[in-house]
Amino acid sequence: MAVGTETTTVTVDRGDEILKPRTDKRDYRRILLKNSLEVLLISDPETDKCAASMNVSVGSFSDPDGLEGLAHFLEHMLFYASEKYPEEDSYSKYITEHGGSTNAYTASEYTNYHFDINTDSFDEALDRFAQFFIKPLMSADATMREIKAVDSENQKNLLSDPWRMHQLKKHLSRENHPYHKFNTGNMDTLHVRPESKGIDTRSELIKFYDEYYSANIMHLVVYGKESLDKTQGLVEELFQEIPNTNKDIPRFPGQPCTPDHLQVLVKAVPIRQGHKLTVYWPITPSIHHYEEAPARYISRLLGHEGEGSLFHALKILGWATGLYAGEADWTTEYSFFNVTINLTDAGHEHMEDILGLLFRQIKHLQQSGVSQWIFDELSAICEAEFHYQAKIHPISYATRISPKMTIYPREHWLVGSSLPTKFNPASVEKVLNELSPNNVRIFWESNKFEGQTDKVEPWYNTAYSLEKITKLTIQEWVQSALYVNLLLPTPNVFIPTDFSLKVFKDKDTFPVLLRETSFSRLWYKPDTKFFKPKAYVKMDFNCPLAVTSPVAVVLSNFFVWLLVDYLNEYAYYARIAGLQYGISLSDNGFELYLVGFNHKLRVLLEAVIQKIAKFQVKPDRFSVIKETVTKAYQNHKFGQPYHQAMSYCSMVLQDHSWPWTEELDALTYLEVEDLAKFVPMLLSRTFVECYIAGNVEKSEAESMVKHVEDVLFNDPKPICRPLFPSQFLTNRVTDLKTGMKYFYHQQGTNPNDENSALVHYIQVHQDEFSMNIKLQMFKLIAKQATFHQLRTVEQLGYITSLSQRNDSRVYGVQFIIQSSVKGPGHIDMRVESLLKDLESKLYNISDEEFKVR
Repeated sequence: MAVGTETTTVTVDRGDEILKPRTDKRDYRRILLKNSLEVLLISDPETDKCAASMNVSVGSFSDPDGLEGLAHFLEHMLFYASEKYPEEDSYSKYITEHGGSTNAYTASEYTNYHFDINTDSFDEALDRFAQFFIKPLMSADATMREIKAVDSENQKNLLSDPWRMHQLKKHLSRENHPYHKFNTGNMDTLHVRPESKGIDTRSELIKFYDEYYSANIMHLVVYGKESLDKTQGLVEELFQEIPNTNKDIPRFPGQPCTPDHLQVLVKAVPIRQGHKLTVYWPITPSIHHYEEAPARYISRLLGHEGEGSLFHALKILGWATGLYAGEADWTTEYSFFNVTINLTDAGHEHMEDILGLLFRQIKHLQQSGVSQWIFDELSAICEAEFHYQAKIHPISYATRISPKMTIYPREHWLVGSSLPTKFNPASVEKVLNELSPNNVRIFWESNKFEGQTDKVEPWYNTAYSLEKITKLTIQEWVQSALYVNLLLPTPNVFIPTDFSLKVFKDKDTFPVLLRETSFSRLWYKPDTKFFKPKAYVKMDFNCPLAVTSPVAVVLSNFFVWLLVDYLNEYAYYARIAGLQYGISLSDNGFELYLVGFNHKLRVLLEAVIQKIAKFQVKPDRFSVIKETVTKAYQNHKFGQPYHQAMSYCSMVLQDHSWPWTEELDALTYLEVEDLAKFVPMLLSRTFVECYIAGNVEKSEAESMVKHVEDVLFNDPKPICRPLFPSQFLTNRVTDLKTGMKYFYHQQGTNPNDENSALVHYIQVHQDEFSMNIKLQMFKLIAKQATFHQLRTVEQLGYITSLSQRNDSRVYGVQFIIQSSVKGPGHIDMRVESLLKDLESKLYNISDEEFKVR
């Protein structure tokens, strides 16, 4: 037990009772300030960034009726200015100019604010941050501008299927439960409607802040470089003036769904091509039994992808391309368990069979009972992941912890629900029994429903229809579904058991070239800093044929998709045991990466290389993958305009880059025979660039690469041969001549998207150390000025940024703006004007200010 000492100022707990990873060298301390603000202090002498996250236990569920989005709007407004720092946007300016970043988000029951910054600027940044919660100004002048920003943020979501379907699910719930609400806000809810009723939004905003922003329902995480004592003194000084009005955390009892909202089938029309089936059940929230992990246990079985699983059966039948199962949308009062299945065209036609198999699998799990060995496996995997987790950025770490401080007891602030330790079959059986036909909501998305619906969700205009289904109907689906032998998972051979650390005599700071042949090159870096039983392996297969034409790119894409498809049942066990892998197209071919516990990594690597060596095209899987790839290409036109603009910029600049429309055209006539002929040619000339780092000895790294060579190059009938010298090509980038300006205009591909976008790219130099530093400094000076002028002041669009760009070691900067109020021509003029202002600012910057930056 921790020993607490109490003074008139603060209550202190040493932090001994907080469970932390056994490899974690950071120090922790919990303190309670005199205003009842609860704080977790973290000391990390090795960090190069400090961070803080404040979690306020009020969110969009507390929005007043008729002012939907007010909590979210308040989150935006707190960034502007405070009584102590009245200059508008000075907080964000200070953070950006001192190497930091800042953001916030509004959830249903809480709002989270966070930032990070260089360690030597942390004290003042923390003071500026504290003023959010002490004396924010929320000026009248800024109110309408930030309402426009909230509206622009909502505009970018209107054609996003995840946003649309989530709101539809909320819409079809109890109208008197806050779950039903529209929580983002827009111009209508924050200005038009209130004004028509004589309501002043700013007055309501201040009232909302005064009502809910009380220190006793806030939780703060401070991640610093200094000692806990020094950081505690700073926190006491800066945060003790936050008012404490002794508010209770708002609670929202009751379930979002009554029986009227259950046993329904909802057919909805998405924006993108494809079909999706999502089945929801209201369940007992697992948070009340988080150490027993009932929903996690069930999701491990229903979401399993190995042989004998539901997904494997649907995949073999050609009905599904993906399946996810797990708890979502939970609070302490309610929760939903959902199974989401991505359907093929054939699967769409067999919806009833798929639901029949799903309920049959659930029945099988209910009858099989809860297995100790399955729980023990889950527990062992979670324990390894927790105790050997890699450090993440301080801002991410602080933001991850602060919401947990409201929910979990102090000893579990760091671990949350991620470490199940108590086997309790009863809690699992309770949730399993809640996954019943009586308790279900089925959402079925497909473009084929267009013109067949009779209802429209009001906030996103999603077309849908609703029909009741009975328990008897589902039982008929179960009985009529074809027989499939659904099995429980087998024991997972990839669970690591050897966590020993290698002893490295060499303390190389940088990767070294360890091995080079005509087939491959190996760069190696042992772990001499993080001391984790993990490794990283990347193998870049340079195959010149891969990107020579739109047809070649599409065929290479097929090859990669099918490789992943063939490996899925085997590699799934590795993935859930903490050993990730991926295969993707690269600029010159394809690349393979593996990352995670090193104990079983080589086993997975050998399986992947063997699958490459023995690759054959299976006609049934080719058909499914062709359908999937075709829809992926077709859905390019529904992407955010700024994503499309960035893609066009890359296409103009980069060599061997092809329009997606040409690749889609090529895709339409490609068949099994084309891929069967292409893959041997693709692999016939190959060079493998290898990078191996982590808890791996030199001999092990060399042995891995030699194995790849033996399988692919040294066979009596080799699959791969070395590249010819002329095939070692450097990626090329278009040289934009000095003083010249180029326009690339492209009509938006989605006529229903009111947003336009501009990418204003300036090519600066080829890779050179001093120029790289100058460019970084320019970005540092210009980034916040760009955001402030173009978004905050001129309100051109919610998405507004300045970033550095690197195309094959050719550096530049790009302005990215997406707008629903102005066209690209106007935005470009404003960027040009901003550049002139920045030029003047740079010439006039003082030596003192330059040194600070």
